[in-house]
Amino acid sequence: MEGFLSTVENVNNAINSFVWGLPMLILLVGTGILMTCLTRFFQISHIKHWLSNTIGGIFKDSHVTAHTEKEDTQISQFQSLCTALAATIGTGNIAGVAVAIASGGPGAIFWMWIVAFFGMMTNFSENVLGIFYRRRNEKNEWCGGAMYYLSDGLGSKKGCRQIGSALAVLFSIFCIFASFGIGNMGQINSIAVNMNTVFGIPTIITGLFLMVVAGLVIVGGLKRIASVTEKLVPFMAVLYVFFALVVCVVHIDQFGAVFTSIIKGAFGMRAVGGGIVGSGVAMAVQFGMKRGVFSNEAGLGSSVMVHSSSNVREPVVQGMWGIFEVFADTIIVCSITAFAVLSSGLVDLETGAVISEQVSTALVAEAFSSVFGKFGSAFIAVAILLFAFSTVLGWSQYGSKAFEYLFGRKTIKFYHVIFVAFIVVGATMDLTLAWDLSDTFNGMMAIPNLIGVVTLSGTVMKITHNYVQRKILGQDVKPMLSAIDDIQQLHERELKTKEETAEETA
Repeated sequence: MEGFLSTVENVNNAINSFVWGLPMLILLVGTGILMTCLTRFFQISHIKHWLSNTIGGIFKDSHVTAHTEKEDTQISQFQSLCTALAATIGTGNIAGVAVAIASGGPGAIFWMWIVAFFGMMTNFSENVLGIFYRRRNEKNEWCGGAMYYLSDGLGSKKGCRQIGSALAVLFSIFCIFASFGIGNMGQINSIAVNMNTVFGIPTIITGLFLMVVAGLVIVGGLKRIASVTEKLVPFMAVLYVFFALVVCVVHIDQFGAVFTSIIKGAFGMRAVGGGIVGSGVAMAVQFGMKRGVFSNEAGLGSSVMVHSSSNVREPVVQGMWGIFEVFADTIIVCSITAFAVLSSGLVDLETGAVISEQVSTALVAEAFSSVFGKFGSAFIAVAILLFAFSTVLGWSQYGSKAFEYLFGRKTIKFYHVIFVAFIVVGATMDLTLAWDLSDTFNGMMAIPNLIGVVTLSGTVMKITHNYVQRKILGQDVKPMLSAIDDIQQLHERELKTKEETAEETA
């Protein structure tokens, strides 16, 4: 067994070096920059609009109907966000941040912010394309994702039919493998290790327990997953942020030094751990970007598969939920985690070297323990359990959609059985290998998706401009709602009826 794992590790390292090389980072960030420019910095220029129509809309009476009413085969916009956040807010926000700091120094956090800022528009574009090219399956459920805008969007361009179909298949294959890596084994391993360290529970016991619970939820399909995540995600996110903020407030006198260390580390004014300055910058950039993507998944094309199941008609509306998803995940949760760790005296802010002997989630647990004592470690263990388990639920849906695209809807149960069985494998395997495999699958999955986003960037620009003309500038133009004529006409009639009803009510 050790020989097999060693071979897997060697092969994975070779692939990982290629997948996460300079060209990939340029493609990843470059796509976000391109979409930011084409949409005229939508995440800044229309920040009030997208905030009021996402998280702000939940508290408005005018949005209650859109939020709660849905057909049996659909989920609400808020449920789609919670399911997507369930998959993105996971160990990447705790262990991922700690690993980024330990490997790339405090400067890695700056590059996580950069990836998140441009990643907002990458995620926005993915969701816009997902809604625009989605279709119904035989059970009248919405099916959307990178595989559909690659096959139907890119594939509709002259001479691109075969390459679009090939990239769609590759994306689906990589997505299935990624669902076992980032979405299963990496998350479950973090849970099992923490439960063993803090409470002494054997990893195999944790794995078997989670396998049973996950099986009960996953077998129920998207609606059951969405029902669980819309209750679990807000609760765990608010609770974690509250306790992390308490740690930050207690150490608020260190904030100036922390922020200075992040900026100086990002641009090589201080080397990581006292090493070579140039090497320090490279490590900060690499680990900041990799862990940023691992955390918010912008560019992977993953969350679009559940966003596409929303009851929304406007592609840009779901795109705005994508912006908020990245904002909440990285700008808020990851940043608070980073400041909690860096302000707790566990890292030398002058050199960037980690003083503590702890690694990964244990580093965050030690930061919380500096304020809450033993309760801090116990709380992080429970937080990891909730964060990571919800991620497993979200990614089971992603893998299901990819499996459905390749093999048809009737084969999904087979995927569910294999996925649930691998939970036990994840609980007992080496943590380092689980994370390394997750990094590799993330990169392989992102490549075809980013190719699709870039080649269809003009479509995203037109849809966004169309929305701005109608909803923000109040111009009377025909809406761009779907690439499929029947769905376009249906949505037009629904929007017209909705507008007439609103006028009568007013």
